[in-house]
Amino acid sequence: MATILITGISGQDGSYLAEQLREEGHAVVGLLRKGRTAPARRVDGVEYAEWDFSDVAALCGLLQSLRPAAFYNLAAFSTGAGMYDDAVAIGEFNGIAVARMLQAIVETNASIRFCQASSSEMFGDPLDAPQHEATPFRPQSPYGAAKLFAHTAIRACRERHGAFACSAILYNHESPRRGPAFVTRKIADAVARIHAGDREPLPLGNLEARRDWGYAPDYVRAMRLMLAQDRADDYVVATGQLHSVREFCEVAFSHAGLDYRDWVKDNAADLRHDARGPLVGDAARARDRLGWRPTKDFEALVRLMVDASIASLAAKDSMS
Repeated sequence: MATILITGISGQDGSYLAEQLREEGHAVVGLLRKGRTAPARRVDGVEYAEWDFSDVAALCGLLQSLRPAAFYNLAAFSTGAGMYDDAVAIGEFNGIAVARMLQAIVETNASIRFCQASSSEMFGDPLDAPQHEATPFRPQSPYGAAKLFAHTAIRACRERHGAFACSAILYNHESPRRGPAFVTRKIADAVARIHAGDREPLPLGNLEARRDWGYAPDYVRAMRLMLAQDRADDYVVATGQLHSVREFCEVAFSHAGLDYRDWVKDNAADLRHDARGPLVGDAARARDRLGWRPTKDFEALVRLMVDASIASLAAKDSMS
């Protein structure tokens, strides 16, 4: 079986990808930023290496010693609301570091298949909806701009050097492993604690904000399918359906026998003024070429996250 290199292995996508690959018998190496510890959620059999994300020669040495067949870059610098924080670091880590990865591949072994976790934030304030691979990019944040730099570098590397490099233009995707700073996880965790007897309400910003939300393991599967093709290309990965934060709250709270209107309170501090056009993806290329389709709809995803938060809280309570 092949050796696969993954950055961002401590995040939700990285952990799901590592599990899927290990189940098939592949050797998986998590590439950690120098000085970072291995993730708390360990996948059996995964090994780890370090790279500071700035030294091309050091990465070339790693590629020569590890000899990976594929390289997934899932690492990104941001939080759910942090797409504007520290523009220099965002540009360096989410943009320029990807160019270094591509340079190392070209200099070491151009047959390594590369997949970049790109972002719908590249569309920014889109001219059209739904967005597809040919929709003009109009990033509105340093995060989106850095992702677009990486996306452009991937296309240039593919066309100039013949590298097998793909960009997965991922729309919002969630799971029980989503970080606690993201609104979907905040809602699921709030439902769990209120269900357990907590009386503290949940403060939220714009309940009318709408997103194209999918299930993270489905999106990881799409990236794997991209690298299994005969020809490298870029793909939008999305459900094609928009749902509001209010809808997420309604489904989440009702799943636990609660009415969100009793528990969700307006919080001006969390209000993000977002006058952009709708970010909703057209995944026709992924359906037609990859045979990819989501396995969970919106309501199933929300219920899954709530059930996981309730179970996690109950486990913590039983240990205390």
